[in-house]
Amino acid sequence: MARSNPVLERLGRRLAWHQAVHDPVREPRNALRWLQELRRWQSERLERSFEHFLEDPQRRPAAMFFLTDVYGDRDFSRRDADIIKVLPMMQRLMPASLLDTVADGIELGALTHALDLRMAEALQVLAPRRKRLDDELYAEAYRHTGLRRLRLHQIDLIASVGLGLAGAVHTPGVRMLLRFARGPAKAAGLSELQGFLERGFDAFSKLGDAEGFIGDIEITEREVSRRLFAGHPQPFAFD
Repeated sequence: MARSNPVLERLGRRLAWHQAVHDPVREPRNALRWLQELRRWQSERLERSFEHFLEDPQRRPAAMFFLTDVYGDRDFSRRDADIIKVLPMMQRLMPASLLDTVADGIELGALTHALDLRMAEALQVLAPRRKRLDDELYAEAYRHTGLRRLRLHQIDLIASVGLGLAGAVHTPGVRMLLRFARGPAKAAGLSELQGFLERGFDAFSKLGDAEGFIGDIEITEREVSRRLFAGHPQPFAFD
């Protein structure tokens, strides 16, 4: 009997969760009118929070990768479908640490969307006639939704994904593996997954002090969360 692989099992569970929370039939809150406005607003807020990273040439590629591929307002269903197709091959070719990072990235996406569904539901109650978000209404919905432990876990996952990609940069053979996989991935229709991994690897190759970069994000986002729960009048303003 073949041995079970804990990393692949975790990856499979995270993919199933990610698909479930995005399924409009299984999760009807995906149709809430507040959801798209919430995602748009959060994407803009993150860009403002990352502004100092984006102005730094060395940190900009990693910051953009976070904004677009890790924590962004985009559809990851193609990437996830790619992963489902190649789980056994990923086990053979990729180091377990990189598979863990992919699993963390998928979990982050699923958790973020699940929290967004709760927020959209709260906004429907708090502001049924409003159409646009602002800082004050967002903060009210954030507190109304609660789930402080999951908010902190969301930040933990952001750090795990960043540090995992930074670690992959220094893992022997990963760069060559990605280069050799480019052609077969395209031929097999796996270009979305290949692009995600290559963009992450390239961004973190240019970063330098990855721990400092991730630490800055972690400190800022934990302080934002603390301020939001505490009812701070300017939760996103930092000197």
